[in-house]
Amino acid sequence: MSELLSRHRAVMPSWAPLYYESPLEIVSGKGVRVTDAEGRTYLDFFAGIATNTLGYDVAEVREAVERQLAKGVVHTSTLYLIRSQVELAEKIARLSGIPEAKVFFTNSGTEANETALLLATYARGSDEVLAMRGSYHGRSFGTVAVTGNKVWKNSSLSPLNVHYLHGTNHASPAFRHLSQQEYIDVCVADLRDVLDTAAPNVACLIAEPLQGVNGFATPPQGLYAAYKEVLDEHGILLISDEVQTAWGRTGTSFFGIGDHGVTPDAMTFAKGLGNGFAVGGVVARGDLMDGLPALGVATFGGNPVSMAAAGATLDYVLEHDLQANALRQGTTIVNGLRALRELDCVKDVRGKGLMFAIEMVDPDTGAPSSSLAGRALEAARERGLLVGKGGVHGNVLRMAPPMTLSEDEAVEGRDILLDTVRSVADRDGTGRV
Repeated sequence: MSELLSRHRAVMPSWAPLYYESPLEIVSGKGVRVTDAEGRTYLDFFAGIATNTLGYDVAEVREAVERQLAKGVVHTSTLYLIRSQVELAEKIARLSGIPEAKVFFTNSGTEANETALLLATYARGSDEVLAMRGSYHGRSFGTVAVTGNKVWKNSSLSPLNVHYLHGTNHASPAFRHLSQQEYIDVCVADLRDVLDTAAPNVACLIAEPLQGVNGFATPPQGLYAAYKEVLDEHGILLISDEVQTAWGRTGTSFFGIGDHGVTPDAMTFAKGLGNGFAVGGVVARGDLMDGLPALGVATFGGNPVSMAAAGATLDYVLEHDLQANALRQGTTIVNGLRALRELDCVKDVRGKGLMFAIEMVDPDTGAPSSSLAGRALEAARERGLLVGKGGVHGNVLRMAPPMTLSEDEAVEGRDILLDTVRSVADRDGTGRV
């Protein structure tokens, strides 16, 4: 492994991080478990960053891909009819709830968000965009511009004029004394003030229903509905970034924005749709999608192999009602993890469906503790569990297991997490770092 790590560092950029003091090479997987190059097997609660929706070695996906490969056609481009692309677009358009929806396929969430921003800014004739503090929308020039998370913001230069809104920072000193409704009212008042004073012609608000990279920070129920009332008054479009929240993962809605009782003008998606195969896209109002005046293609977007994988994945999610399973297993896990709130080093346990997180802080000062979260990440691996890390301060353990997780696997992972965090908290026997 040390040889591979040296080779990696010689040719890969330093800004692309690797987890763990001794980085992991995953070489095989089955179900919700993966095996590393040294033969050790782990329960996977991160799923390739919420991407392996069904887990690993899923017969239905593998066979769909193999059938397409057997035809000898891996790629044709969007200049030709692709039956599987049309069929998948029809399903997504129907499931979206967006009136007269159309779909454009891309290769990633970053590219999907770029496309949605293009649609909105052209439609409104404006480069002004609203985004949320703490958000993450991708690594390209345009999506970094609307990312409100400094850990992932490589440039302050921007092709857009961006204004950041409050909404997922209720615990901050400025707002924590407010009730949930008072917090919503303050956020909406701030939105109105931004529109009145600093943003005369906004194209859109782009927002995650639940902020993935920001450790699953969650806006209060009703916030986006209240925001949309204001947006509609000004003709401002709403883009829901569903790259991590789509396909029933939150447990209570097939698309995350549905939990807020809002139908957006456009939704972006990627990650979990292909169960590991590269696929992303935008589903939007037909008039919005058709509004661009110039031609456009996505050379690899919607290619036959990715469409075969995505179609099989979506069918599996629907036929096995994995949204209900996400709610069931997520409830088991989060209810159990709430016991960790009694620890001085745990500020919060939160989650919706199979998206849940543990926020770690210094037990003496209450300040965000990236080092403590890092130790917990390592300790979970030692116990045979893979988890992720996020948050603006890198102090949040975040988990998004495959949605095929069984009850036994949910309990197993929950118990490992309980033991992991308690062991880190009690490292010196005092409950302090």
